Amino acid sequence: MVTHGSPFWTFSLGLYRTPGVPDACIDVQESCGADVNVLLFALWLASEGRAVSLADMRAADEAVAGWREEVVRPLRRARRALREPPASFDGAGAAALRVQAKKVELESERLQQEALFALKPAVHWGADADPLEAAARNMEACERMLGVDFVPAARSALLAAFAALMSASASREAGKADI
Repeated sequence: MVTHGSPFWTFSLGLYRTPGVPDACIDVQESCGADVNVLLFALWLASEGRAVSLADMRAADEAVAGWREEVVRPLRRARRALREPPASFDGAGAAALRVQAKKVELESERLQQEALFALKPAVHWGADADPLEAAARNMEACERMLGVDFVPAARSALLAAFAALMSASASREAGKADI
């Protein structure tokens, strides 16, 4: 797995490793059409105390829409198609190709996140806010952008994981201060 990248990528990996988050992300992706990388960007901005507007979310989404449509989604479709190749295809070969496709898809998502991260200095992203408040507000901005409401269980799982990540980060910082 790719582990190098921006602080945003590191944040995303940490959040995604939290139990319940992968399912919540798949849920908002499949049922609401959310771009999980854009949603994670909104949450990462919240971790920095930035509450974003609907216009901010649209700007972030528009900045990566072409990449998402031309690269990320086709790679995802290819990987999923390899789950059950036609009977006339070598199953082991298709499974090995699926592993490679998953790695390429992950790298395409990392590159999308790096593009989002690169936007940060160019835009004043939202108002100062408490990170937990900003996370809820930023998720609402994502919902408004998509014209949907996230499934409550997915929303709760993401906000709980975010709160746990913020608490763990604060504990680490406090531990460093005690040294």
